[in-house]
Amino acid sequence: MTIDLKPGERLDDLQRNHYQIIQNREKFCFGMDAVLLSGFARIRPGEKVLDLGTGTGIIPILLAAKTQAAHLTGLEIQSESVDMARRSVKLNGLEERISIVEGDIKEASGLLGKGMFDVVTSNPPYMIAHHGLTGEQEQKAIARHEILCTFEDVARETARVLVPEGKFYLVHRPFRLAEIIRTLTDYGLEPKRMRLVHPFVEKEPNMVLLEARKGGNSRICVEPPLVVFREPGVYSQEIYDTYGY
Repeated sequence: MTIDLKPGERLDDLQRNHYQIIQNREKFCFGMDAVLLSGFARIRPGEKVLDLGTGTGIIPILLAAKTQAAHLTGLEIQSESVDMARRSVKLNGLEERISIVEGDIKEASGLLGKGMFDVVTSNPPYMIAHHGLTGEQEQKAIARHEILCTFEDVARETARVLVPEGKFYLVHRPFRLAEIIRTLTDYGLEPKRMRLVHPFVEKEPNMVLLEARKGGNSRICVEPPLVVFREPGVYSQEIYDTYGY
């Protein structure tokens, strides 16, 4: 299937099931964090999945390629990203498996219903509103900074939309780890798995992958660190083996 691209857009090969994704090089494009999250999440056959802040739909599309989820929903507030995500879903022939909904994370449970999903994933904005530079283009700023929602909003709505014992998978920054765990437990989302991601073996971690369970017991498994690059420009063997890059 061919598709007409709008000015500034490009078509990227996801190296999975021949799937492709539409992105705009002037806007926010997905990164390694989304790829790692899609590999960290454990989706059982027949489960219903919600991706909060889906952007151009990268996580639902990757999970459609990697799992036997019954259905995947992506929620996104930015209209331009919603349009690209919907066209990517159509391009890949995934209309029956993926729905892209335009809406606010803060209203997710009202839009989509309470207790409707087995799994929630999210690659939320990492930076608090006043942390770091915010003079970027609007779409990039919204994706990176807590301008339209906070992590508490994400946790609250996740707890509402999940079924009992439902799972929440997220990727975030380690410098906010204490706050993240406190917020998760405040909303009854008990951390169960954690993995720190290092750009190089000798560098400190710059990402953390977390699994939490709604109503789970207080016990967490800390998995071995994941190192992304063996040397500059060369991925580690685990990235090649596990994530297909």
